[in-house]
Amino acid sequence: MGELGNIAGKEAVKAFERAGWAVRGQVGSHVMMTKAGVRVNLSVPQHKELSVGTLRKLIRAAGLTVDEFLALL
Repeated sequence: MGELGNIAGKEAVKAFERAGWAVRGQVGSHVMMTKAGVRVNLSVPQHKELSVGTLRKLIRAAGLTVDEFLALL
């Protein structure tokens, strides 16, 4: 399993876009993302560095594994 550390919010949004997620807007400092056929919305904070727990939760909600996510970066 890869290392989840020092990943910025902008990098995470780009990786999720490569996985088929689309940006639907921004609420404060969080980018809202949706994907057709998926009931879950992702709310990605735009911080310089995301905490590992937050990033793991987003990856799990997106239906990806950590390795799949790291390959998208």
